[in-house]
Amino acid sequence: MRGLITIEQLQSRVDADEIDTVVLGFTDHYGRLHGKRYDAEHFLSDVQSHGSHACNYLLTVDMEMEPVPGYSYANWEKGYGDFHMVPDLSTLRVADWLPGTAIALCDVEDELTGALVPVAPRSILRNQLQGAAAMGYSAKAASELEYFIYEDDYRTAAESGYAGLRPVGWYIEDYHLLQGAREEPYNRSIRRHLSRSGIPVETSKGEWGRGQHEMNIRYAEILDMADRHVLMKQCMKEVADQMGIAVTFMAKPDAVEAGSSCHIHVSLWHGDSNVFPGEVSLPPLLVSDEFRWFLGGWIDKMPELIPFFAPTVNSYKRFQDGSWAPTRLAWSHDNRTAGFRIVGNGPSLRIECRVPGADVNPYLAYAAMLAAGMDGIQNRIEPPDIFDGDVYAARELPRVPRTLRDGLELFTKSSFAKQAFGAEVHEHYCHFFSEEQRAFDNAVTDWERQRYFERI
Repeated sequence: MRGLITIEQLQSRVDADEIDTVVLGFTDHYGRLHGKRYDAEHFLSDVQSHGSHACNYLLTVDMEMEPVPGYSYANWEKGYGDFHMVPDLSTLRVADWLPGTAIALCDVEDELTGALVPVAPRSILRNQLQGAAAMGYSAKAASELEYFIYEDDYRTAAESGYAGLRPVGWYIEDYHLLQGAREEPYNRSIRRHLSRSGIPVETSKGEWGRGQHEMNIRYAEILDMADRHVLMKQCMKEVADQMGIAVTFMAKPDAVEAGSSCHIHVSLWHGDSNVFPGEVSLPPLLVSDEFRWFLGGWIDKMPELIPFFAPTVNSYKRFQDGSWAPTRLAWSHDNRTAGFRIVGNGPSLRIECRVPGADVNPYLAYAAMLAAGMDGIQNRIEPPDIFDGDVYAARELPRVPRTLRDGLELFTKSSFAKQAFGAEVHEHYCHFFSEEQRAFDNAVTDWERQRYFERI
C-alpha cells in the first residue's frame, strides 16, 4: 500500500536523504499521541530492533499533563519509572504531512517482564482481539470521523478562551458542494496526505453543522483501523496548525450546533468470510446467529461500558433528541434515529454504532465493542426486537446514559467490565473517568458566570 514502508525502504530513503526523522508514538487514555522523534539513522541502527523508553506517568496524566495521584499502576511512591516502547513495524509509514518524516506506532511493554502494559489502550484492544481469535473470529471496522473547522488558529483560539470562533461555513452544509468547495483547501490536503501515508481515503463531505465536515477512510482489520484513526486525527490537527486554522474533535463544541460523531462500522469474520449474513429472517434482513448474538451482547452491555464510547463530560451533551445523535438503545435497518443502524447486505452486512462521538479513543471503543459482542455470542444474548419508526419518539426504550457521572456509576459497578478487561484495567479506568468528572465538578463555567454573576 502506498505510504507504508518496510525497514529496507526506510533505509533507502534515509540513504537518499529523503527521510531524516522517525516519529514513534502511542496514545494515552484520551487518545492523544505521545512519543519521541528520532534521528532516522538512530532509529534504524537501534530503536527499530531494541525499542525505546518513556516515563510511565504518561498513563496517569490528566488533560493538562499533570500526574494524577491514586493510580496503582504508576505513582510518586513507585517513582514513575519507564516503560518500553516497542515499534510495531507493520505501522511504519511516510508521514506525508511532515517534511522528511516517517511515523510508526508502538506497543507499550513492562521494562522488566516484557509483557504488554495492561492499562495501555492499544494493549486493551490487543487482548480483546486475542479473545476473539480464540473463538475463531476476527473483525473489520471503519471510523467515520466528524469535525468542525474554524478560521482561527489554535493559539488565537486558546487566547480567546475558545469564544467567538469563526467557523469556515455559515450555513448547514450537509452534502452541500458549494460550501464544501470553500473548505477544499484544507480537506483536499488531508485526503492527499492520508492517502500518501498509507491511510486510504474514501470520501469527505459536509455535515449538518456550520463548518462541520466528515472524513471517511477505508475499512480495515480492527487494530489497523484504530491505528489509522489516531494517525488521521494527528494529521488533521497538525495540518490545520500548519495552515493557521483549527479543527476540533469535541463531541459537542457548541450548544446550538450539531455534535460531532464517530460512527463505527463493524463486521465479524471467520477467515475470508463475513459471518453476519445468514438464513435467519429478521425482515428485511437475512442474518446469522452470530449477528443476532453479537448485536444482542453489544446492546445489552452498552450502558455499563458507555465511558469507553463516550469518555468525557462533553460527550453526553451530544445525546439530544432530533440531533442525529442517538438517545435510546435500539436497532433498526437503515434508520439514523437508532443507536445501532444495520446497513449493507450479503458480504457487506455490518453494524453501524452511532453512539461514539468524535472524542472517542478508538482502541477503547473497539475493545469494548469486541468484549460485549463476544459475550453475546458466548451466551447467546438475543437483541431486542428490531425497531421501525422514530426512535426519538419511543419513550419506552432504554436511554443512553445522560451524563458521564451516570455512565461511570454503571461502569464502576459492572462485574462484566471487571471480568472482560481485568481487575487492574477496570480499577485504573474507574479512577481515570472519576478524575475527569471531578475536574469538571470543580470548574467554574462560562454558563455559571453568565447566569449568576449579576442576577443571583
